[in-house]
Amino acid sequence: MFEDRLPQVIDPDAPIFTVSVAASLAGMHPQTLRGYDRMGLVVPRRAKGRGRRYSPRDISRLRLIQQLSQEEGINLNGIRRIIDMQDELDQMQRKLDQMAELMARMTEVQEEAQRVFLAGPGGEVDYSRYRRPPRPRAIEM
Repeated sequence: MFEDRLPQVIDPDAPIFTVSVAASLAGMHPQTLRGYDRMGLVVPRRAKGRGRRYSPRDISRLRLIQQLSQEEGINLNGIRRIIDMQDELDQMQRKLDQMAELMARMTEVQEEAQRVFLAGPGGEVDYSRYRRPPRPRAIEM
């Protein structure tokens, strides 16, 4: 009944979690999230009442910060650098994907421009991609 009204896919950038829920999901204290916000490591969106709202992507980033600091022993400046480099890499990947899509469309347009059509003796049109060699004509006697 309610399943029909729930979204099938959650937008990874949708600001849906409060500080307490985000902290619980990330395994951190809410005050830690506020500190990361002040430092610019994870900057959540603000609700109308100015309360912080975290997205699923923010939660993933918080978990990454937690892993890098506690399991890898990286300090917050190092984590900031890693996150900045990851953001840059993600941006480059998006641009690369856009360029690949553009190249595919350009190739398609070029192929369309190279298409020829042939008209048969009866006036029928053949939209062949490539020109076919003419058929040998029957010798009339």
